[in-house]
Amino acid sequence: MLTHVRHVTPVAPEAADGPVARVYRQMADDFGVLAPPVLLHSPSPDVLRACWLMLRETLLADGLVGREAKEVVAAAVSESNRCPYCVEVHGATAAGLLGEAGGWLSAGVGGIGDPRLRALAEWARHSGAGARRRPPPFPAEHGPELIGVAVAFHYLNRMVSVFLQDSPLPPAPAGIRAGVRRTAARIMGALARPGRTPGRSLDLLPPAPPEDDLAWAVGQPHVAAAFARAGQAVRRAGEAALPEHVRRRILTCLADPPPPEPGGGRWFDAAVAELSPAERPVARLALLTALAPYRVTDADVTACRDGGAGDAALVAATAWTSLATARRIGAGLHGDRTGPAPLGAPGVADREETSRAGEA
Repeated sequence: MLTHVRHVTPVAPEAADGPVARVYRQMADDFGVLAPPVLLHSPSPDVLRACWLMLRETLLADGLVGREAKEVVAAAVSESNRCPYCVEVHGATAAGLLGEAGGWLSAGVGGIGDPRLRALAEWARHSGAGARRRPPPFPAEHGPELIGVAVAFHYLNRMVSVFLQDSPLPPAPAGIRAGVRRTAARIMGALARPGRTPGRSLDLLPPAPPEDDLAWAVGQPHVAAAFARAGQAVRRAGEAALPEHVRRRILTCLADPPPPEPGGGRWFDAAVAELSPAERPVARLALLTALAPYRVTDADVTACRDGGAGDAALVAATAWTSLATARRIGAGLHGDRTGPAPLGAPGVADREETSRAGEA
């Protein structure tokens, strides 16, 4: 699993201690595996804890919404954000929980037979699409869990796209790969069936006050507490990694993101041009991760390294912008039910449909 991580070196399980070891133990108990999307955060222990709180208390914890619906949302958000790693994992889990009716292994969102779950998948798939979002196809009391999963995966997809390889599965011919995916679905579905007690992860981080843009979480205390605590931890990590004037510049850019443009990263270069040469690489990487993670190249990370950024700073800076973007999306989704909300930065789905290779 450690070999799935690129650009940073995760803490090995045998070397983990303190908060990192606590997260690893909970992850093994509740997820069944040490999941690379969480492991990649381990160079920054506070961000690791924040990531685990958001993931566990939405996707894994028992509540009003069944795990199969949450996995459908996770996989559909990941599909919209072009995050093949998360599509493989959560598509397989959804297929394992739903059986052949799930349809994920062959057709993605379009293969779901259950009309209720198909509507939920379409809502999730458009959740980062700004004005093209779909009305929520679920009762208000399900919002904290379903919006929570969507926000968690808009965050995770960005981090995974930058710091993990494209697939958890080994390269194989199509016929063999199909068999591997079916086996993965059976295993992941079995691991996902047992219930998980809400709130177990909360004591990993100190209490934090609620914030207005997390109003969608009201109604499920464990979800609200997880995002408030995680947000505080990621914000502090971001403050340590990025000077205040750099953070202000990035937030200005997130509030007014670029329109789709064919090729190149000229907008991102211009966005950080007013910063000092030493500050530009990390600020540019943070913006790319938030708005177009599929564009991040080895050269982008190398430029940060050349400027002195270590693993912890890379994780903290990208986590800060990724969560800021995901929370804007969550506020917009809440506004779809309750009334107008502040405009959020669009999701990756709103970026131009060009391949990572083409952008490089």
